[in-house]
Amino acid sequence: MTKMRFTLFLCCFLCVTFRVSAQESWTLEQCIRYAYENNIQLKQQQLEIGRAENDLLQSKLSLLPNLSASGNFNSSKGKVLDQNTFTIVEGKTVNSLSGGISSGVTLFNGLQQKNTIDRNMYSLMASIQNVEKLKNDLSINVTLYYLQIIHAQEQLTVAENQLKLTFLQIERTKIMVDAGSIPEGNLFELQSQAAYEDLQIVIAGRVLELARLNLAQLLDLEISDSFQIVVPDFPDIAVYETAVSVGDVFLKAKSFLPQIKAAESNLKSAEKQLSIAKGYRSPTLSLSGGYNTRYSSSAKMYNPDTLEEMNYSLGNQLKDGINSFVGLGLSIPVFNGWQVQTNVKNTTLNLQNYEYQLQLVENNLYKEIQQAYIDAEESLKKYIASAKAVTSMELAFSYAEQRYETGLINFVDYTTAKTRLTTSQSDLLQAKFEYIFKGKVLDFYNGRPITL
Repeated sequence: MTKMRFTLFLCCFLCVTFRVSAQESWTLEQCIRYAYENNIQLKQQQLEIGRAENDLLQSKLSLLPNLSASGNFNSSKGKVLDQNTFTIVEGKTVNSLSGGISSGVTLFNGLQQKNTIDRNMYSLMASIQNVEKLKNDLSINVTLYYLQIIHAQEQLTVAENQLKLTFLQIERTKIMVDAGSIPEGNLFELQSQAAYEDLQIVIAGRVLELARLNLAQLLDLEISDSFQIVVPDFPDIAVYETAVSVGDVFLKAKSFLPQIKAAESNLKSAEKQLSIAKGYRSPTLSLSGGYNTRYSSSAKMYNPDTLEEMNYSLGNQLKDGINSFVGLGLSIPVFNGWQVQTNVKNTTLNLQNYEYQLQLVENNLYKEIQQAYIDAEESLKKYIASAKAVTSMELAFSYAEQRYETGLINFVDYTTAKTRLTTSQSDLLQAKFEYIFKGKVLDFYNGRPITL
């Protein structure tokens, strides 16, 4: 019985613990970190780093001398040429054994090996920067979707507050209808308005769920009711400094943004590839050496004094058969069907393409910064205008509400004032989060991390 109670307690504890952890709200930093750890495209790009590291290591190891070992055993019968003694042996089986090791190293081949190492090093640097570029894109997209959720939540709150306001107006109207001061039709119209606003709450809730779904899908996270985010405080909307010129920001962004560094590394890699192609015009100087020995069952050994045949053992034959060699080789390319020259021309064109690619990346970055400044300025103007509009609409609605309660305006005029207030509040929320996001983009180009 005690064991059953303990098991039941443990199950309840685990369920409660799982429920608490599952309902934990996510901060923006947690979302970005989770995206870094689980995004499939990012993982695929990181595999390219591994391949580039392997290529770089292999190009360095290629500088080492090669080393190979060989062995050969033959058993022949009949009229046999003994390859070790170079004699004809008839009528018996001849067993022969040979073995050796050899090594070679390239001393010079037009610096192709060094340039290959440099090329692979720049390719690795480009792969690393491509991963950083993807991380930056993920950060911006996560921030955008995160702010969309907050915006949708606040839109839902506005809709709920409007319905609460309508319910309060319904209660006041009931009292006035019971007192006979206003016709009962006014109450029916307010109840109809409440039903419409209740529908708007449903629609706003659906928009919120879609916003949460977008972020969850970006994170490759299973969506559930427990997925919630932390809503940071936005006490004041900071006005981002735009006095610095676009050119100054561009120069700063060029110094750290990974897409620029990746394009620069690709260009340097192409330069080294051209050097490799030119290196095929140079002679190749190589050094080689080897160490060999042999044994044959037909080999004979004679006593130098008596000239009698003696046993020629395996060990003695392998010892006596030792030979070694050292060689120096030189290969000079004379003519190869113009292949080297064609490869140099094609590699030169490839280099020019990477030069254009770097220029294109820089031009796009400059345009993005220009657009970010324009967007930030326009969103700030929109936010200021929307804030003024909300203030005016709040005063106008308060005045219209008082006049409606005293019967000075009809329900249509009252609803119009309320609709204008709701629209202005919605516009203000849209402008607010649009400006926050555009400001974060400016922060990014100025080298500041994206945080809320």
